[in-house]
Amino acid sequence: MIVDAALKAAIRAILAPLVRYLIGRGVTYPALSDALKEVYIGAAEQHDGADPGTVSDSRMSLLTGIHRKDVKRLRTQARAGTKPHVLRPGANLAARAVAAWVSLPRFLDRDGRPRALLRRAANSRVSFETLVRAIKADVRPSVVLEELVRVGVATVEGDTVRLLKTAYVSALPEDKLAFLGANVGDHLSSALHNISGQGEAFLERAVYYEVIAREDLAAVRPALTQLSEAFLREANQRVMPLNEAARAAPGPDCRRMRLGIYYYEEASRVEPGKESRRGGRE
Repeated sequence: MIVDAALKAAIRAILAPLVRYLIGRGVTYPALSDALKEVYIGAAEQHDGADPGTVSDSRMSLLTGIHRKDVKRLRTQARAGTKPHVLRPGANLAARAVAAWVSLPRFLDRDGRPRALLRRAANSRVSFETLVRAIKADVRPSVVLEELVRVGVATVEGDTVRLLKTAYVSALPEDKLAFLGANVGDHLSSALHNISGQGEAFLERAVYYEVIAREDLAAVRPALTQLSEAFLREANQRVMPLNEAARAAPGPDCRRMRLGIYYYEEASRVEPGKESRRGGRE
């Protein structure tokens, strides 16, 4: 099949940043090619909606264009291999704790900001201990607290725990890669769903401008960050109770969702003195 020009241009735009990063990490084309073969085979196994175990190697080869010997080798490796890399359980619990802390009314002050919490309190008063119980974590509250303090999201002052950031942000490379795969993967899935024309379109929008003075952009950037954080905080406050209710009594038709915001800037691609009308919202 010949890839049309528009699709090829989109593929290049999607892959170019990734390939630049991989080159910087010393990952060569053969290594990426082998990884792509694994992805193609995994996707092809689900293509017909059949049980992956019933799809023959010949069928996989036909769908992917990968030699049958490679298909057999990679499928054997996949069956014996490890599970895909996901966010560490401790990091996941810590992220859920922060989400509850900034969303559930009993953990907020009158201005809607996260309250400072006692580590534990008698008579079921609001505390960090009750926060961890609210997310139904199966570990001790001290374990979650250690994770939050370790990555600089919370601090302990005597018997009081204070939230320093309104989102769980880890500096560990494995956590960053897990978030990269999850966030970018879901963003791309949303965009591809929308161009497929199947079902109701998902939210997938951006504001973009090609020429802005560096100092002007630096001045407006903090306000953009505040707007983004306020939006995500309100979204979290609306969705968190629904998530907790479903976790307590799972129904037969539960869904997962992800709503994200991203920001990027670089040097303008427009030559000085040449007018550009590119900009707006899509």
